[in-house]
Amino acid sequence: MSKSPHKPASKPTNKPIGTAKSRTIKVDALARVEGEGALTVRVKNGVIQELKFRIFEPPRFFEALLQGRPYSDAPDITARICGICPIAYMLGASQAMEDALGIQVQGPLRDLRRLIYCGEWIESHVLHAAMLHAPDFLGYQDSIQLARDHPGVVEKALRLKKLGNQILEVIGGRAVHPVNLKVGGFYRTPRRRDIRTLIEPLRWAVGAAQELLQVFAGFEFPDYHYDYTCVSLRHPEEYPITEGRLVSNRGLDIAIDEFAEHFSEEHVAHSNALHGVMRGTEHYLVGPIARYNNNFGQLSPSAQQAAKAAGLGPSATTRFTVFWYVWWKCCMPAKKRCDWLRPIRNRILAASTSAPVPTQRRAPEPATAAPKRHAGFAITAMSWTPKAGY
Repeated sequence: MSKSPHKPASKPTNKPIGTAKSRTIKVDALARVEGEGALTVRVKNGVIQELKFRIFEPPRFFEALLQGRPYSDAPDITARICGICPIAYMLGASQAMEDALGIQVQGPLRDLRRLIYCGEWIESHVLHAAMLHAPDFLGYQDSIQLARDHPGVVEKALRLKKLGNQILEVIGGRAVHPVNLKVGGFYRTPRRRDIRTLIEPLRWAVGAAQELLQVFAGFEFPDYHYDYTCVSLRHPEEYPITEGRLVSNRGLDIAIDEFAEHFSEEHVAHSNALHGVMRGTEHYLVGPIARYNNNFGQLSPSAQQAAKAAGLGPSATTRFTVFWYVWWKCCMPAKKRCDWLRPIRNRILAASTSAPVPTQRRAPEPATAAPKRHAGFAITAMSWTPKAGY
């Protein structure tokens, strides 16, 4: 491995922004966000007077696309919301349909769902941390320039991302918009030999994640802290991925179907993205840090130890700690996922077929075919709840 990249430390200060009495900072295209973002900051006498983060990508009206379609279409349609994190939308839509139909997915199929979600976490978070944000922290324009000086770091990150993609391919049929997930489970179970190919790469990933964690823990982060209202899932028996109750660090503890009673979404004039609001609290935080803060005790012992070694406690109050967090959260428990594969060989693969996971979606039905009403259920209106994994 090449030497650890390091940027000379810059001490945080509380000095006013800029030297002029008023100043406007405007970024018309943020290269580190998917969704076509822009940022405007107006400062007067060293105090931020206005800050607007805009998502100007046009609305795509997925709610309207889903109306009138059979319930089985929901996972594949909503997956197109994002090509990097399709599993979040596929499982969120599947679980919404399953709840409406009174279906519970348990046992080996549930294990497979958790495993493919871990694959998405790995590939998505490695992309976030190593390819998009590491260059900014180290003063490089992009990851290509970073690779010229520190090829070992980038190569290791790319190999980890490839492993995440491999998990998606083995279980889901392909890495981008997997085709093997459905309401109620999967179209086909993976083959034994394909599942076994994940074991050794996951063992390697444990050491690789430890090495990269040390690299990123050495970065200089702004000394900024905020007491966020953190909202996430919580499960009594495991680190929450796809199931649990909605909780906050302020005492909220509700079932997912009570979401609309406590949260709402609002339009703002400067952005096409809806803004989520928790009733009684103007803003709230979701995602990795919120999940970490609300579920530290459910992390594996190795993940907890890695967090402490990186300088994190049971809770984090700065958004910049997500940069450390994505490494040990998605890869440090890899040993545990290796252990999952042993019972999977007995529980899941006992039901394996000799046919491979499909790599192409079945042929579409003729346009003249009447809409199916499977089990007497079709989508007539959409009321969104948090996607699985929040």
